[in-house]
Amino acid sequence: MEQTLTDLVLIQNVLNGDSAQYALLVKRHQRFVFTLALRFAKNREDAEEIAQDCFIKAYKALGTFKQTAKFSTWLYTITYTTAMTFLRKKRLDTSSINDEETFLQLENHISSFNSNGYEKQDSHKFLNQAIQLLLPDDAAIITMFYQGEQSLEEIGEALHMEANTIKVKLHRARQRLKEKLQYLLHDEVKELL
Repeated sequence: MEQTLTDLVLIQNVLNGDSAQYALLVKRHQRFVFTLALRFAKNREDAEEIAQDCFIKAYKALGTFKQTAKFSTWLYTITYTTAMTFLRKKRLDTSSINDEETFLQLENHISSFNSNGYEKQDSHKFLNQAIQLLLPDDAAIITMFYQGEQSLEEIGEALHMEANTIKVKLHRARQRLKEKLQYLLHDEVKELL
């Protein structure tokens, strides 16, 4: 029965004093929040910290949730804001793909792929590796659109941008993702795309 309860019903139950119901909301959305956080943080420990902060912030602000958008959109807005704040605090460098350090990281990824053998790798792993190489904003938009199945309007709302801007950013992110895949997989990219 708990699985059939909508997000809105669970939220109302939490607001009415049944705080244990919040665990169901967390369970329902934790995987995607973590994935989105990982796209920004680039490492598991930081992503876990960001995801935990997101759910704490969401719980504290649950009373301010307006039902004009889906709960997931509201939660992803919190995730995006929390991740950006976290990255600013850590002063992580989101430098261009043209810098020397990034090329060294790419070479490490490629040698890792080569040592494991292309035929043993799952196409999803290659895709996730390529997404990891994108800038955080590009990775977030790709993740929200494809994995989170968010509409352009919902992504725009979460990132405080117009839907048309998101459409352009998504197009450019796809192009950069394709470039990363071509670089990593050379001929195999044709099979994935």
